[in-house]
Amino acid sequence: MEKKIYVTLENGKTFQGYSFGAERDVIGELVFTTGMTGYIETLTDPSYYGQIVTQTFPLIGNYGIIPADVESRKIWLTAYIVREKCDAPSNFRCGGTLESYLKEQGIPAVYGIDTRELTRIVREAGVMNAAVTMKPFSDFAALKAYRVTNAVRSVTASETSTKGDKDGLKVVLYDFGAKENIERELLKRGCRVTVVPADFSAEEALALDPDGIMLTNGPGDPAENTEIIENLKKLAGKKPIFGICLGHQLFALAMGGRTRKMKYGHRGANQPVKQLSTGRVFISSQNHGYEVVSDSLKAGTLSFINGNDGTCEGVDYPELNAFTVQFHPEACGGPKDANFLFDAFIENMKKVQ
Repeated sequence: MEKKIYVTLENGKTFQGYSFGAERDVIGELVFTTGMTGYIETLTDPSYYGQIVTQTFPLIGNYGIIPADVESRKIWLTAYIVREKCDAPSNFRCGGTLESYLKEQGIPAVYGIDTRELTRIVREAGVMNAAVTMKPFSDFAALKAYRVTNAVRSVTASETSTKGDKDGLKVVLYDFGAKENIERELLKRGCRVTVVPADFSAEEALALDPDGIMLTNGPGDPAENTEIIENLKKLAGKKPIFGICLGHQLFALAMGGRTRKMKYGHRGANQPVKQLSTGRVFISSQNHGYEVVSDSLKAGTLSFINGNDGTCEGVDYPELNAFTVQFHPEACGGPKDANFLFDAFIENMKKVQ
């Protein structure tokens, strides 16, 4: 029997749908993503920590859950909203249904509501808090008070680990909420990757004598991470650096720039980014609610901008042998347009060996 579930927005709007996940009440930050595929990656991307995610594509779950495609050890988002769920997935790699996976992971989920209207509200009013509850909700004080805090600390690795060719280029990968495909792309290129927690000191990282340092994606307000930012100041210029998403934002802050929250962010697999040095446009996967303020950059050169709104999508720091991008060149399942950036990082490391 279908059980009713309610999505209540901070502005007072309520949607009634049906539950297909864990039957519990949660509060989170309501966002939307436009990806047509890749819902497994969305569910397991730590960058969604503290957020209620709405899929704009109307049918979700049609290829089930494929364990090999997860991006981390668990689901990190707070709740999940879709227009229609698929109960009979069809894929030779399928290991179960979306519904069973959500229940197993304890994640509330909603189907049967108008996700177009919900998305339109967020686009027009901006990201807002929402509650997903099994009964009608009215505690708007608690709803308005909610904030995503201690995000990086909550998702980072608890200890160091090393994989890859013992004779390969050595990369220290700072896990701020890393998608596993970043590590996979480095391993594919013959690197020896040591994953370290977000609070791993610069001195500890340099003592490993790496050939390069990878700054990964992750959740939350980048400016909240003051200790990490101070740590990155000590690493700048010491080794080649490649930063992605939150790593891009944190490095910009370490170099004297500013970040700010966007109205509704960029989340999906169809964001155009223009490379300023060539004029070429790449299609990228993105998941972020904050941006680096281009005019605030005190170091480095703007390298990519967003084709839709002109926001900062990348910065080159040639004097520091570092570069960072806001989008995801490791995107899985795609697009792969910007995958070449991993090769550029490899070349930067080889130059200083």
